[in-house]
Amino acid sequence: MAAKGDKSNDKPAAPRFVARNRRALHEFEILQTMDCGLVLMGSEVKSIRAGKITIDEAFARVEDGEVWLLNADIAEYPQASYLNHERKRPRKLLLKRREIQKFAEAAKQQGLTLIPLSVQFVRGMVKATIAVAKGRKLHDKREHLKKKTASREMRDAVRRRR
Repeated sequence: MAAKGDKSNDKPAAPRFVARNRRALHEFEILQTMDCGLVLMGSEVKSIRAGKITIDEAFARVEDGEVWLLNADIAEYPQASYLNHERKRPRKLLLKRREIQKFAEAAKQQGLTLIPLSVQFVRGMVKATIAVAKGRKLHDKREHLKKKTASREMRDAVRRRR
């Protein structure tokens, strides 16, 4: 029998998604993903907890052996007064050196970019899922939508037959 304070039987907390970049799945072909931490100020964390973040236009860039999240918009926290943060300032992503080198090689290839797919809370810490992605052409987007629609129709037909 477990003691009252023992948490060995508790399941690990599932990540709580705060923001998702749904447009990225349509406009890019995702090749590889990785979770990483973010270096944030206190007022930024409070705003993210309130869901005041958009990553639709955000991207990541490797500079001087570090990965930076650019163009992510975190709204100012009203109670922070003069200790507030800039909305679209560059934010450092926390990755191991080996992971940065692997991402840097992929990002240098022609047509590949680093984009954030989601921002979530994992055990109280803010994590971002970034992806190495290749931009889709207009005809690729149409083809992808056709395949998606066809598979959805087949799945629905199978469900109706049961």
